[in-house]
Amino acid sequence: MKTGEELRKLLYSIDRKGYPAYKGTRGAYRFGRYTLVIDHVQGDPFAAPSRVHVEVAGQTAGFPERLYDSRHKRIALQDHLIRGFAGQIEKYSFQAKGSGKSGLISVTRCGQEVLERSACRIDEKSGDVTMRFEVGFPANGRTINAGELIRILFDFLPRCVDGALLYRNLDQNKVEKVMELSEDQAYIREQLEPLGLVAFVADGAILPRASGVSQRPMKQAVPFVSPRSLQVELTLPYGGKITGMGVKKGITLIVGGGYHGKSTLLKALEMGVYPHIAGDGREYVITDPAAVKIRAEDGRSIKHTDISMFINDLPNGRDTTAFSTEDASGSTSQAANVAEAMEAGTTAFLIDEDTSATNFMVRDELMQRVIHRDMEPITPFIERMQELYQDYGISTILVAGSSGAYFEPSDTIIQMDRYIPREITETAKEAAREYPGLELPEKKGSLPGFDRRPGRNPGILHKGRIKVKTLGRDGFQLNHETVDLRYVEQLADQEQLTCLGQILRYAEEHALNGRKTIRELVEEIAGELEDKGFGAVCEGGAVPGNLALPRRQEIFAAFNRYRALKL
Repeated sequence: MKTGEELRKLLYSIDRKGYPAYKGTRGAYRFGRYTLVIDHVQGDPFAAPSRVHVEVAGQTAGFPERLYDSRHKRIALQDHLIRGFAGQIEKYSFQAKGSGKSGLISVTRCGQEVLERSACRIDEKSGDVTMRFEVGFPANGRTINAGELIRILFDFLPRCVDGALLYRNLDQNKVEKVMELSEDQAYIREQLEPLGLVAFVADGAILPRASGVSQRPMKQAVPFVSPRSLQVELTLPYGGKITGMGVKKGITLIVGGGYHGKSTLLKALEMGVYPHIAGDGREYVITDPAAVKIRAEDGRSIKHTDISMFINDLPNGRDTTAFSTEDASGSTSQAANVAEAMEAGTTAFLIDEDTSATNFMVRDELMQRVIHRDMEPITPFIERMQELYQDYGISTILVAGSSGAYFEPSDTIIQMDRYIPREITETAKEAAREYPGLELPEKKGSLPGFDRRPGRNPGILHKGRIKVKTLGRDGFQLNHETVDLRYVEQLADQEQLTCLGQILRYAEEHALNGRKTIRELVEEIAGELEDKGFGAVCEGGAVPGNLALPRRQEIFAAFNRYRALKL
């Protein structure tokens, strides 16, 4: 391996040459306390910045093993180090001068959720720390400015590594608190099943967000207070006793007037599948990690999905056990979303009436009288809710504000009143008795079939390869094929979409063969990611610093919205 001084000499030798001469700097260089690796050099100063990473040996980094000896602790510590490194490099970004992106130093921006990211990796055995980031290699015009890059790599970067990646230089109390919070969150998640809960919302939690474009907690928001009848007390490993609302398995209905916090509570539960950082307000809002948000999704494609549990006997005679369309209606898309979530192994549906297809969700008693069941191909979700829980163990948490028909099949009914929940199960059930009962279908729905076996699509290749482009939070492209994920609402970060793009590229190139079911494919790919890290799905094993791990449920969602999938 070359030394840092050899890199310095190389930079001096190419100073004022044409920008392509920077390509010769690729490789690994040993600095005093770490190794610097230049992975990819940008083509010119106006292109995407160069990708680099530093590797700090475990003995040098010095993090005690107890801080990363389990998966959730390791991810929490990695997240903390990324945030700390971002704070360090922010002082120096663009301090080096030049044209284009010259002098830029950047690392991934973490949100409120704690996600596994490719930007930082701590080796579980050795404690070695890897941090991936980007640097804009300086130039004047398109002429190399080596002196400014030397400032970045030999002056700025060592200070950032020392200040962010060496345990002895950190606020060790803060690092300890990160580990303790991750342990407490994992403990609550582990207690959901034995307590018969789908979710837990701590007293004092701040659920409203600052705005539609900020996930930070709203200032002066009403703290959450659980109803006494639903209150659960836990003793956390580090946080001591904590109380909050336990959302029981079964069917939970959330009602209340407009602007009283129904959807805010559901949104917190949606994102409770991920841990949150201290100060977020939702640190102790914990949801079963396999819960899936379901909504209508007009216009999405559906590929050979069994929606017969909800839609049958179409007038045109189309088969709904292997239904396909390039332009699904609201009801059809929501039926497909339910069936696909079942295929993905969901334990709970999270549904908001506002984003649902009304004719898929409910049909009232008067409509049942006028339009006989034999004339209506849709069996609404309300008629399958109890069956889904009793036969398949899938709970439902439903926000509703317009129909009282949901009172009858619900096990727990919560009214949101000025952001404060009140349990009104008995009151609502009593009122419901005065109205005609829900007429359930005579025949139960059968479990959807999940035997879909996609094959490779050679037509997706362009000049022998597949290029991945992320479209913000909306989706991604494989060459010219767009995968629309706008309505997959539990994706927390753009970097998860970038990772999903890499996963589908990998699947097209290496995994799709017409023999494995989508379930088998997702399980295989998710297992590879857990065993080998992000390099398992990256082209040539080269890991960029802008990936975040999605759940299995979102991997399923990406496959299901991939219009070029060959089935």
